[in-house]
Amino acid sequence: MLALIEAAGWPIWPLIFASIISLAIIFERFFTLRATRINPPLLLEQTLENVRRQGVGNDMLRALADNSPLGRILASGLRTLGSSREVMKETIEESGRAVAHDLGRYLNSLGTIATVAPLLGLLGTVIGMVEIFGSQTPTGGNPAVLAHGISVALYNTAFGLIVAIPSMIFYRFFRGKVDELLIDMEQQALKLVDIVHADRGNRTPQ
Repeated sequence: MLALIEAAGWPIWPLIFASIISLAIIFERFFTLRATRINPPLLLEQTLENVRRQGVGNDMLRALADNSPLGRILASGLRTLGSSREVMKETIEESGRAVAHDLGRYLNSLGTIATVAPLLGLLGTVIGMVEIFGSQTPTGGNPAVLAHGISVALYNTAFGLIVAIPSMIFYRFFRGKVDELLIDMEQQALKLVDIVHADRGNRTPQ
């Protein structure tokens, strides 16, 4: 590995730094975006049962909001339990936007790495080409400098693609996962609105 870094020259260090950040984001998002953590199964049913059994209290809302992102959305809706359907839905939508922002955390950085890594590899390629041309003299070329320039050009190009391709794949994967989770939470929240207002006998025509 050290021999590879030495052959690629100093332009590879920004790529190594970018790869470390990319891996950290990927592992963090894999842990954070677990469906059971974001949208626990049966949470809506348990919440409705608690509401019917003991009503809505501050302790119950606090525990629900701390449970998960879905719980945070449901709790925001239950805080407006006595309001109209429109007010409740608007409150849920505002909370959903905040949750969506949290779920998308670091993904822009991952996308940036996927875009910039090939450019960093291209920079290394250009530097390697400069060394190659610099090794040429009227009396001949320096084989050692020529070989080093070729190594810098090729290794940086390859490593830039090695960093960029997985970063883009996981960026797209996590974006799709976030969208899927948000749609699921939206459906659960709307179901809460329908059930609560049906129980109150206050269903408003859509």
